[in-house]
Amino acid sequence: MQELIRKANVLMEALPYIKRFANKTIVIKYGGNAMVEERLKESFAKDIILMKYIGLNPVVVHGGGPQIGSVMEKMGLESRFVRGMRVTDSATMDVVEMVLGGRVNKEIVANINRHGGRAVGLTGKDGQLIMARKLEMTTVNPDTLTPEIIDIGHVGEVVAVNPEIIRALEQNNFIPVIAPLGVGEAGESYNINADLVAGQVAAALKAEKLILLTDIEGVKNKSGELISTIDIGDVQSLIDDDTISGGMIPKVTCCLDAINAGVQKAHIIDGRIEHACLLEIFTDMGIGTAVAKFR
Repeated sequence: MQELIRKANVLMEALPYIKRFANKTIVIKYGGNAMVEERLKESFAKDIILMKYIGLNPVVVHGGGPQIGSVMEKMGLESRFVRGMRVTDSATMDVVEMVLGGRVNKEIVANINRHGGRAVGLTGKDGQLIMARKLEMTTVNPDTLTPEIIDIGHVGEVVAVNPEIIRALEQNNFIPVIAPLGVGEAGESYNINADLVAGQVAAALKAEKLILLTDIEGVKNKSGELISTIDIGDVQSLIDDDTISGGMIPKVTCCLDAINAGVQKAHIIDGRIEHACLLEIFTDMGIGTAVAKFR
């Protein structure tokens, strides 16, 4: 009987959050180990389905870097990176489109549908969902001290998100699953960082929440302890004193940009934990780092 009461208390803890987020859009960037381990893939699919059934509108944006690297290795193509960005020549772009828009996207869609959801796979090229342009990356020549452009190929940045197709799917109770591929003015394809796409999609939809699934607990202080909340006004000082550093900088910056564009709250959470999304959204404590305007 005590176990049954405990389960009832868990449901009651979730009730105010279910009421608060009813009919709200939640954008989730899906990546890391959560896309690799079978138990985590199943956990994620069930989380997304539960959100939809209780009245939320989840939108999934996924990565797929390891899967791209694996296919490139099998094809005898070398993976090269500049500042964390995959150098994407024409041959690599073909692999990126095949893996992200095909294999990975359809596997996620099939997994959600297999567990009772109604997911639809998209890339940024569908309905001109994600308009993009070539990402310009520069460096300083050490000899002349002048800026030089680094060409990393078909790597893009988001120019605009056209959310009509997502809205249409939401209204018909479908779950959009988006591969981070963009399209240029001339119809050319671009490979775009999935965190950035998720942030821009959340901003365009004026989402209630942006959730980034990662392979770490969240943002930590210099003692290695999890920081549960970060006010947007403190982000720059945390970067300046190296509390936020390395690969965490673009993630937090992505959260900051989304909030400044109208997203209510962003979360960086550990996707290695089963049901991570539910624990963050529907419990009092949460499990990761929440970024928002707290004051």
